[in-house]
Amino acid sequence: MRYKILLVTLLGLLFASTSQAQSDTLFLTVDRLFEWGLQQSLQLQADALHETVTQERAKDARAQQWPDLDVGLRGGFVGQPVVFRRGLSDAYRPDAPDWSQNYALDFSQPIYQGGKLRYVVRKADLEHTLSTMQTATDKADLKLTLLDEYMQLFSLYRQQQVLTRNIEESQRRLQDIRRMKEEGLITTNDVLRSEMQLTDDELSLQEAENGIVLASQRLDIRLGLNETLLIRPDTTLLYLPVTLAPYEQYVEEAYRDDPFMRQLRMQTDLAINDVSLARSTMRPNISLYASNTLARPISRTLEDMYNNNWNVGVSLSMPLFSFYKSHHKVKTSQLAVTLSQNTEEQEKQRIRLRVRTAYLRHQEARHQVEALQLSAQQAQENYRIMQNRYMNQVAILTDLLDANAVRLEVELQLTAARTRVIYTYYELLRACGRL
Repeated sequence: MRYKILLVTLLGLLFASTSQAQSDTLFLTVDRLFEWGLQQSLQLQADALHETVTQERAKDARAQQWPDLDVGLRGGFVGQPVVFRRGLSDAYRPDAPDWSQNYALDFSQPIYQGGKLRYVVRKADLEHTLSTMQTATDKADLKLTLLDEYMQLFSLYRQQQVLTRNIEESQRRLQDIRRMKEEGLITTNDVLRSEMQLTDDELSLQEAENGIVLASQRLDIRLGLNETLLIRPDTTLLYLPVTLAPYEQYVEEAYRDDPFMRQLRMQTDLAINDVSLARSTMRPNISLYASNTLARPISRTLEDMYNNNWNVGVSLSMPLFSFYKSHHKVKTSQLAVTLSQNTEEQEKQRIRLRVRTAYLRHQEARHQVEALQLSAQQAQENYRIMQNRYMNQVAILTDLLDANAVRLEVELQLTAARTRVIYTYYELLRACGRL
């Protein structure tokens, strides 16, 4: 029964391996990953639409500075006028035309409105700039998310490679153990344990291959590719030399270039602009106006003749009660400025923590790689010694399997550490606004 289960498992693994081999693969570099990921992101498409909206608002705000020109045309039936000569008696109905016409042309140009128009335009420009900064923030976050999924493939492919090699060695070792069993050198227990270990490795290999399929599918969906396409990452990325700058330099760059920090500074500028906008309602309004009207009949005498008149002037209005009404609005806007500045300071504290965390985690990962490289060599040598000792019946099978498990674990830890070196470096770039 045990051999039947083993046979079914091997056939399943063979079928899965054949199916994966038949799948198309795509070699994908990090640059291409970011390029396609940004192109297919629905969030960035929404950000682009929001940028367009704010850009149109800025154009609309500027259009409010332009002059207004109104053209009017009015025509209608004129009722019979009645003139009372004494009080409401002695009515008289003079002759009057039946139709009236009125043609008007009115022009107005705002000259001064307390700076309101200027601050409205500046607010619209700031909001447009703020939307572009939000796009930059979303781009950086998306790149880090894509890189995280991309790095998972490194570990999965390395796990597949190590398990495949381990299975090949286990199969050769099982043949030697069976031969030794036939010669009466070992017991059946060693054969059974070797078979169980081989089955466990094959199941782990199947899990790793399924993980590759699932991780590739996630990236395929994000990149707009065929979901059955297997992604093969650029392994040279793990061995690229990385040079760290001083910690304080990264902090200064983060204060200056981090997209979210720039958004907060822009929001402070918006709050300051709102203070000026609130104060503009307390100032006078000055406009230039001109108009020309052509009408018939003459409104006072009702003579059926055209009458044309024009005028040009300056309009001045002073909102007296706005000094009281706008006082609280100005105070609210000033408090909003203080609150926004406080938010900036809080974000600076968080930036220092993020940069320090990414900086130390990156150094930690690099030290782990150095230590695990030595451990991998030692584990390989320990496995070779235990294998020779077992074949010479100086050691038991448990010692050999333990040495093999240690070697396997160290190799996987080394790959994980190398991926952490790259990922933490990109985290550091994200924290200081370079990504």
